[in-house]
Amino acid sequence: GFGTETDVRDVAGQLVISHDMPVGGELTLDGLLDIMAGRNLPLAINVKADGMALALKKTFARYGHSNWFVFDMAVPDMRSYLDEEVITYSRLSDVEPSPAWIERAAGVWLDGFDGEWFSNQVIGDLLSQGKQVCVVSPELHGRDCMALWQQLLEFRSENRLTLCTDAPADAAIFFK
Repeated sequence: GFGTETDVRDVAGQLVISHDMPVGGELTLDGLLDIMAGRNLPLAINVKADGMALALKKTFARYGHSNWFVFDMAVPDMRSYLDEEVITYSRLSDVEPSPAWIERAAGVWLDGFDGEWFSNQVIGDLLSQGKQVCVVSPELHGRDCMALWQQLLEFRSENRLTLCTDAPADAAIFFK
């Protein structure tokens, strides 16, 4: 199935959807969850500001939305998400080779900023530790995705592996 990755930050006491600094008029997280109208589709929340763990947890609870996780927060702030028992993914990348709090994290956000540095062995090891794994597709960094998608075919029946991509329809056909 399909889900959505979006960026959340706070402004004036509200949680808003915004990758960059808010300029006004941003969709609120409440607005997004209203649009979803009770459909508990997967949401990957890229945390763009510190101190939002409890506010995020309460907002999702208010809407009865349980199919979500957070990732990409500052490492010190990650502890608050783990302490609030929010489903949290740690980052593993060519820039961050040691994922923070991996023993407490539910999953790993697997990224390659400068290229596909990881093997299927890396993915398999994470899965064998009981982790969810979300792989960032190379087109999100301006590179061709086909070599990585071909590499990931080995895992197409693995329900704990997801792909973050700007081409979900193409991925669905490719991995069918």
